[in-house]
Amino acid sequence: MSQSAAQAAAFFRDVTRTGRLWTVRDADGYPAPMNSQGQRSQPFWSTEARVRRIIKTVPTYSTLASEELDLSRWRDRWLPSLRQDGLLIGLNWTGPHAKGYDFTPNEVIARLNATTVPTSPG
Repeated sequence: MSQSAAQAAAFFRDVTRTGRLWTVRDADGYPAPMNSQGQRSQPFWSTEARVRRIIKTVPTYSTLASEELDLSRWRDRWLPSLRQDGLLIGLNWTGPHAKGYDFTPNEVIARLNATTVPTSPG
């Protein structure tokens, strides 16, 4: 299994266990960098430690702040909006350039639906 595949698997394992995930933002909003295929992808991480490591070690992310998200809200609201906007989903990007696998929102929804997803409290 490649590093990117292992990070994506860890993403689904972690978020279905905790019901939480993280992204980054600045005053202008949420970044969606261009990938090598010319498509925009918004990154998300499964633990706060992972996103903080990227902010600390990747210069282009150093001015961004982490933002915690509820998995149920992300699945039900964010993913449909990201699909409508034509964005991909970057999962647990790592390394000196914050890279990894990108998934379509539909792929992420299918993988989440195949697992037990905790519901958020009332």
